[in-house]
This record gives sequence, C-alpha cells and structure tokens, in this order.
Amino acid sequence: MTRVAVLGCGAIGSLYAAHLARVPGVEVWAVDPWTEHVAAIEEHGLRVTGHSTFVAPVRAVNEASLLPSCEFGIVATKAQHTLAAVAAARSALADAAVVSLQNGLGNEDTIATLLPKVIRGSIVTAGHVTEPGVVQYDAPGDSWFGPFEPSPAPAEAITALAALLTQGGLRTEALDDARGPQWTKVVFNAATSPLSALAGLTVGQVCTHPELRGLLDRLITEALAVCRAGDITLLRDPADAVEEAIAEAFWHKPSMLQDVLARRRTEVDVLNGGILAEGRRLGVDTPGHQAMVALVHGLEASWALDASPPE
Repeated sequence: MTRVAVLGCGAIGSLYAAHLARVPGVEVWAVDPWTEHVAAIEEHGLRVTGHSTFVAPVRAVNEASLLPSCEFGIVATKAQHTLAAVAAARSALADAAVVSLQNGLGNEDTIATLLPKVIRGSIVTAGHVTEPGVVQYDAPGDSWFGPFEPSPAPAEAITALAALLTQGGLRTEALDDARGPQWTKVVFNAATSPLSALAGLTVGQVCTHPELRGLLDRLITEALAVCRAGDITLLRDPADAVEEAIAEAFWHKPSMLQDVLARRRTEVDVLNGGILAEGRRLGVDTPGHQAMVALVHGLEASWALDASPPE
C-alpha cells in the first residue's frame, strides 16, 4: 500500500487526491480545515464532476496529527499557509517525497526548511469545489514534476509519483529540470493576475485594454529577462498564452482577483514577489513587478483601515 497525503483540499488538492485514489494500491489522506468538506468526503467519498465523473475513496481529516506515515506528500494550500501546513504534517511526511502544486515561486524553499525530499511541480489543471465533498473538473491539463535543486527528492520517487498520477488520469511528466514549466505559468500569471486584481477586470479584459496591455507586456518583458539570466527555457511564448487567454478564457477571474473581491490576502508575494526576488539574485531589475507588489500590498492594507475619516 502506498500512502499519499494531500495538504489543502480545495479545488486542486481535491482533484489530485481523487485521481490518485482511483489507482489500485494507493491510499490517499487529505487534510483541510473546512469541516463540512472533510465530513462529506469521509461519509460519501470525494465526488468529481465535469470533465470526469466518478467518486473516489479518500480519507479526510481536519488535523494533520491524524495522518499516518506517507510515502508521498502533495502541498496544495495557498502559499501563505505552506509553512503551517507542512509543519503540522512533518511527522507523517518525514521520509516522504513532497511536491508543491501551488502558484508562484518560493513554495519549495519553504517546504525544504522542514522536509528533505522536495519536488518542483507545475500544473495547468483547473476546477472548483461546488459543495462539500464535490469538486468540478473544469479543464484538463498536464503536470510536470522535477527535483527541487537545493533539496531534491530522488529521481525514482519523482518518476513513481508522476506515474501514479498518470495512471489515475492526470497526465504527469517527470523531468530532470522542471523550472521551464513552472516559469511558463508564473510569467503569464504574474503579468495578468495583479492587473486583474487591481482593476477588477477579467483576464480577457486586461489583455485587451490598451493601457493595461502595455503594462502587461512590460511585466512579461521583465520576467523574460530574469529567465534568460537564469538559463530557464519556457515551454511556450507568453505572447501565445495571452492570445489564447483572450480567445478561450476571456471572462476568467484569476485567483488574485477572487481573493481581492473576498478581501483575502493574495499570493502576490510568490508571483510578482517571486520574480522580483529572483531578479535581485541574478542582478536583473524588475521595477514593474516591484510596483505590482507595492500596489497589491497597499490594497490589502486598505481593508484594515477605517473607511470613515477621523472627526
């Protein structure tokens, strides 16, 4: 029996947990603080609708202390919850190969402060939780796994986890260097998400607004300069991704806009902040990304202020 722990049972965590649980000989444990979601999964299984339809036998708990020892771990929390989630599950994942399926850059660094075998992951799968115990599979997409260079999981562990996910229905490729797929996603998201969040516009609206498109192109240019300095080869031209977003995802609200609308802390620090930090490390200026971090931080700070002027 191979055990896998999934930390964070939102849309992505739920989809990956459900597909893994379809594989014979794999036992999946999901951890999430959402009590109703966990209870529904425990009672009825985790139901997937949309692109695929099935019910998976996933074990779900609210406390990581209830996890058994696992061979693999999947981190699917928001970036700001990474440290707490991994720390809580540290005992169960002490000898596990652990992959981040999260947005942005730097999550693997956080995981590696607590665990020794880390996998760099990148995904384009999309879905959303429709009700407790039910996740809708909106759009299929490949996943790419590779070693996190400063603290890598063994190659055989990366290959094994990729094979299990592929067998479960989520095509996953094991690579020697997974930075390319990760940065391909980050470059696009870091260009579109903060502009969408700050302007209150969908991805397509941002990409077709003349003034915002100019800022978007500048953010992409800065990120590409960082990639060149870091010897990172993207899977595709970001300009192609922009045109595809206009054609196929015009009305999509990225997670950063959804966070802003809900007045939740965003992941700007691992998107634009991640590019800013890597640029500084490599000696590449990224003033546009620095501005996005400052502006989104300012917006987040405004939520805590009293809207009424002092008397």
